[in-house]
Amino acid sequence: MRHDHASRREFLRRAAILSGTVGPAGLPFALNLATMNAAVAQTAPSYKAIVCLFLYGGNDSANMVLPTDTASWTTYQTVRATGTDPIALRPVGTAPDPTAARASPAALGGVLPLSPNFTASPVNNTRSFALHPSMTEMQTLFNAPTGSRLAVIANAGPLIFPMTKAEYQANSASRPRPAKLFSHNDQQSTWQALGPEGARVGWGGRFGDLMASSNTNTVFTSISVSGNAVFMAGQYIFQYQIGTGGATAVGGITGSLFGSAAAATAYRNLITANGNPNAVSHLLGREQTNITKRSIDAQAQFQQEFTNANALVAAPSQYVPPSTGVAANNNLAQQLQAVARIIAARGNLGVQRQVFFVNMGGFDTHDNQNRTQADLMARLSHAIGYFDTVLGTLGLRESVTLFTGSDFGRTFTTNGDGTDHGWGAHHFVYGGAVNGKEIYGRFPQVGLNHNDEVGSGSFLPGVSVDQIGATIGKWFGVSDSNLDSVFPNLRNFQRDLGFMRA
Repeated sequence: MRHDHASRREFLRRAAILSGTVGPAGLPFALNLATMNAAVAQTAPSYKAIVCLFLYGGNDSANMVLPTDTASWTTYQTVRATGTDPIALRPVGTAPDPTAARASPAALGGVLPLSPNFTASPVNNTRSFALHPSMTEMQTLFNAPTGSRLAVIANAGPLIFPMTKAEYQANSASRPRPAKLFSHNDQQSTWQALGPEGARVGWGGRFGDLMASSNTNTVFTSISVSGNAVFMAGQYIFQYQIGTGGATAVGGITGSLFGSAAAATAYRNLITANGNPNAVSHLLGREQTNITKRSIDAQAQFQQEFTNANALVAAPSQYVPPSTGVAANNNLAQQLQAVARIIAARGNLGVQRQVFFVNMGGFDTHDNQNRTQADLMARLSHAIGYFDTVLGTLGLRESVTLFTGSDFGRTFTTNGDGTDHGWGAHHFVYGGAVNGKEIYGRFPQVGLNHNDEVGSGSFLPGVSVDQIGATIGKWFGVSDSNLDSVFPNLRNFQRDLGFMRA
C-alpha cells in the first residue's frame, strides 16, 4: 500500500531527528519535501534489526553452496579437479582422510548435504545441493525439520535490469551492465550503495534514515562494529562506529592527561564549554561544541548499557581452523557478540529499529584457496551458529535478520590453486522471520559455455541486490514508495523474493 500524505506528527518527529543529527544550522536545508516524504508511513510496532555481514575480497560461493546431482557434480569435478592444487571438494559421504594435508579437500571429507523444501523455487527440485565441509553449524540451521532459520539466495549480484547472456555481450545502452564489474572497490560499493566507488549513501543507511523516527535516541540507529562502511552511510543519520569492546571514547577527557587529572578535566571543560554549549557566542563554535558534547554523552550512555548487557550475552567459544587444528578466537563471532549486547540493551538505548554492519576479510583467494577458504567457511559457520544461540537465549530470533554480501563471486574455473574475479554469487539469509530450508532464485548451471556464465564460468546473476534489499526492507517496515526511492532499479524486477515472513 502506498502512503502519500505526511501527518503533522510524522513531520515534527522527522524534524526532531534532523535537529539531532545535522544540528539547527543545517535544518533549513534538510527539511525539504523529500525529507518529509521519507518519514511517511514507516511503522515500528516492535523491535527489529538488520545485520549486514560483508565478506570482503569476493567469496568463492561455488565451493560454499554446491549442486551435487550427477550432471552438475561431474562437470564440477571436470573443471575444478585440475591444477597444481585442485580446489574440487569431495562428494557427500566421503570420510575425512587424517593423513592428508590439513584443510585439503581430502582432509575435510565430503560436502555436507542440504535438504531444501523446493517450495520457493521448484525449478531447482531436479537437483541436489550441499555446503562446504567446514559449515556444520549452518547445515544444522538449514536442515532443521521445522522452524529452519537459514535460506540460500542463489546467484545474486548487482543488476540494473534482468539480463541474458546475449544482452550482456551486446552491452547496449538500452540494457546496460552495472558499471565497473569485476573491480573489488567498485563492486563492494555497488553491493553496499548501488553505485561504484565514490557513492556516498548506502541502502542500509537509507533504511536508518527512514526508520529513525521509530527511535527515541536516533544516535544508535545505525551501528558498525567494523569501521566505516558506505552501506551504513545515510543522508541524515550517521553511522555510530564501535569495536568489539564497545564505544571508542574521546581521548584525554577522563583519567590523566599528560600525567594530570586536572588537565583532563580542563580539556573536557574546554571542548564542551563546561557542559553549556549555548554559552559559546560564535555560531560555528557553538555547533561544534554541541556535537562534541552529544558525542561524549552518547558514548557514556552507550558504554554503560553495553557493559550492563554483558551479563545477558554469553561469550563465543573458540573455533578450530581446519588449517591448524588449534582452537582460536573468532573475530566475526566477537563482532556478533557486540551486536547481541546492543540488541539486549535496546530498551535502555531507546531504539525500535537498528541496522548493523559486521565483516570478514580474506576472501580474495587467487592462491592457496583450499586452506584459506576452509578456515573462512569454518569461521563463518561458527559465528552464525553462535549468533543463533545467543538470540535464542534472548528470545529475539524473530526480531533479527542477517544476510551476507560480498564483492562478487569467483570464476568457476581454477587458476591452479585458486580462482579469479567473477560476478554472481550465492548468499545466506538468517533469522527467525526467514522462510528457511529454501533456495531462492534459480540455481545456475555449472561449468563453461552456457547461458548462465559470461566467461571463465563467471555467473550471470539471476537475482539483483535490489531485490534482496527490498525484501528485507519490507520486513523492516519500509514502505513500498520508499523502497522505490532507495532502490531505483527495483521497478525492473520482481519486488519481493518471498524469503521473509511479515
